[in-house]
Amino acid sequence: MKTTIQFKSTRIFIFGLTLITTWANAKVDLQQVDAFIQTTAAGKNLDPKWVRDIISQANRQQSIIDAMNKPAEKTLKWFEYRKIFMTDKRTQAGVEFWQKHQAVLDQISAETGVPSEVVVAIIGVETFYGRIMGSHKVLDALYTLAFDYPKRSPFFTSELQHFLALAQESHIDPLAAKGSYAGAMGFGQFMPSSYRAYAVDYENDGKIDLLNNPQDAIASVANYLKAHKWQPGGRILQPMDKPSSAIKFNQLKPHLTESVNGEKYTVLELDMENGEPAYWQGFQNFYVISRYNHSHMYVSAVFQLSEAIKAAKQAADSKPVVEPS
Repeated sequence: MKTTIQFKSTRIFIFGLTLITTWANAKVDLQQVDAFIQTTAAGKNLDPKWVRDIISQANRQQSIIDAMNKPAEKTLKWFEYRKIFMTDKRTQAGVEFWQKHQAVLDQISAETGVPSEVVVAIIGVETFYGRIMGSHKVLDALYTLAFDYPKRSPFFTSELQHFLALAQESHIDPLAAKGSYAGAMGFGQFMPSSYRAYAVDYENDGKIDLLNNPQDAIASVANYLKAHKWQPGGRILQPMDKPSSAIKFNQLKPHLTESVNGEKYTVLELDMENGEPAYWQGFQNFYVISRYNHSHMYVSAVFQLSEAIKAAKQAADSKPVVEPS
């Protein structure tokens, strides 16, 4: 009698789990998923049985769709968005991160031409220097967006393919890896395709780990910017007066020409708390950072945080060392 009850309980549990899984993936076209499995296995040279096993454990998450529809860059004004990142706590933590990884940052900056403060600021904006790297399963995020987010399905389908290939190449557990609601991972929040294309093995130990190794992450962020044509010594942003002629604001790619030196620039109009907008010129390196995140507010936050971190570190480094008495 006891054995029968246990069997029935187990059967009820399995049936309930099946219902939950079916409900979770109710909006996913399983024929499309099956075609994806076959295409991915062939295109990425992966074992079809392994791909099917991993994908069968993915779940559609409505919270992912909700988050994608309300990104902070599109729902907040600049002065609201700025307050998230321009805090004394984040600035000081940036100084500490820089000091802890000074040797790596110095070397990478010398090799790539990307200033240390910019690398630190990107990691600071993305994950608070590795403290907040995302709580969503990367597999679920990419699966959801690939099969139930039509307007960007091709992009996320490709990223899911890259994620599966990456899992095999870098020995990342595809069922355990966590990241952002968009499937970005690690200190610098690299999408799988960027991970595969731009990640750097800083120690040359045969393993690239952006999820746990800040040194690899630092080198990879700088490499990403260098690959997107960072100009060593070039300007990023600088304040300006309100333009006298009508132009399109907040374009990412520089499209206007300075009269003095002929350098290309774009103009940002940023909403301030007092109701008066602030105007900034963005140059080539502004555009390069925007390849990391296609938002003028994101680049502005990275720039302003980098300036704050740089100033705070210079102040800290200039303090005299007090010898114990």
